[in-house]
Amino acid sequence: MSCDRGYRLLGRSSIQCLASRRWSGTAYCRRMRCHVLNLIPHGRYSCTHGFMVDSRCDFICNPGYRIEGEHSRTYTDPPKIKCPPSRLKIAEPGKLTARVSWDLPVATDAADKTLSVILDGQEPDTDFNEGASIIQYKVYDQARNRAACKFIVRVEVRRCPPLSPPLYGYLTCSSDGNNYGATCEYHCEGGYERKGTSSRVCLFNRSWSKNPAECVPMEIKSDVKSASALLDQFYEKRRILIMSAPDLTDPDYKMQNIMLQKSDCGLDLRHVTVIELLDSPPREMGRIKESQLSSEVIEGLRQAFRITRSYFSMVLLDELGQDRERFISPMGSDELFSYIDSFLLDEEERERLELHRDFCD
Repeated sequence: MSCDRGYRLLGRSSIQCLASRRWSGTAYCRRMRCHVLNLIPHGRYSCTHGFMVDSRCDFICNPGYRIEGEHSRTYTDPPKIKCPPSRLKIAEPGKLTARVSWDLPVATDAADKTLSVILDGQEPDTDFNEGASIIQYKVYDQARNRAACKFIVRVEVRRCPPLSPPLYGYLTCSSDGNNYGATCEYHCEGGYERKGTSSRVCLFNRSWSKNPAECVPMEIKSDVKSASALLDQFYEKRRILIMSAPDLTDPDYKMQNIMLQKSDCGLDLRHVTVIELLDSPPREMGRIKESQLSSEVIEGLRQAFRITRSYFSMVLLDELGQDRERFISPMGSDELFSYIDSFLLDEEERERLELHRDFCD
């Protein structure tokens, strides 16, 4: 479908006869009109065919005035411009953008060799964000006749299904977390060890590399021969609360033991392991839950942290094994947790604790 000079095609540029004996579309030609010329002060103009194509308008001045500038204007076909095709780009690995470039559109005009092409949109050879961006070019000839074209730049960020953090652990991910090229590392809470891969990468096919890791309870070896060998297992992993009492019948110990049993979940959330040192030689014993400690380890702990056998006491150690606080009377769980939360947890641990605060309810 094409139109005669001076007419513009509206509708489809081509139509097809379908099996239903109907045409696939319609089109028609509309006569093109030039914009109305502004009146000139102290003068007028006269046009041969109004404001249609090929009409010539001559300017005429009133008596006593002369023309400065063009004596006439002729309306011709508007310029033509052709944009490049729309394009789809995949975001680069580890990024949410893609660099997109294209050839500049070609503008032509039958009469005017000086054309002004204007870009409406983002420049080529720049980074485009995820989603669709409309790029439009406009062209004007000297008579201010206008033509335009547009195309779409679409940037797709390929994403993997979001990863779930392991039980008793968490993830730290680069970039946007699950986009192509992002890396997620597995971390375990204190007292738990990673079993499996340390990290996974989101691949181009929208799947994760390797298999998920797990956080399994840290295996504490209680059959070591020295206090330092025991403490090394907790270094930068868990805090320790050492509870000492003259014997199992000590009233302070019995009261504290009941409160600790009720707050066992809260201690675990704060990565605290309880070590009990009870009685005196030759009946002295030390234990971590059901695991018994040797006499060498018991004596080493008492010497290292100056823990007496004479009366009830507790020593709270941080993750570096440093003595942070001592208690000589039973402590309620709220008071103990408040101290740990305020002075031993870092900001990241406090945030994770807040997310899991209802876990023990």
